[in-house]
Amino acid sequence: MHRSIVRAMIAVSATVLATQTLSAQVFAGTTVGGPTWTRPVAGSPPIPPLSGTGIGVRYSVFGFNVNATGGYIITSTFVSPANWDNYLFLYQSSFDPLTPFFNVLLGNDDNGLIGQAGFFTILTSGTSYYAVTTGFAPGDEGSFNLSFSGPGTASALPAAVPEPSTYVLLGAGMLALGVVRRRRLR
Repeated sequence: MHRSIVRAMIAVSATVLATQTLSAQVFAGTTVGGPTWTRPVAGSPPIPPLSGTGIGVRYSVFGFNVNATGGYIITSTFVSPANWDNYLFLYQSSFDPLTPFFNVLLGNDDNGLIGQAGFFTILTSGTSYYAVTTGFAPGDEGSFNLSFSGPGTASALPAAVPEPSTYVLLGAGMLALGVVRRRRLR
């Protein structure tokens, strides 16, 4: 009886996996010339303290969402130079390099091979995520491919558009500079 139940469970699992279509997407990126931060260490989720090695390492952020909830494999693989040592972090809702433990879900270094960081995780449709590819140590930087495999597709988040109040402040600042300059010319 017990074996029949196990066989039935295996059959159902195989059917579910066989009917789940996995799509694969690749996005190119680079950390060369990017901003720097002090990265956390690997973990699920990473926890303090910050890395003693990853101080002042360059990073690249890719904001995205997925159109189907499910399990995804996310991988950052070096392209050039060969074997640059990368790290990958996943954040939910927002990413701020000044608060690297806020909203961090996962962090991975090497994933078995230097230059290939990644993980499997469950992503929720419509949620904003941020994949942060960074170096292991200062000087570890280069181009990479960020790949997503799962039941849906990943889409880049649109670029942030400034709030109207930002334009008002910019205009007020420029007006003030004009007034100061005009007074100096008199």
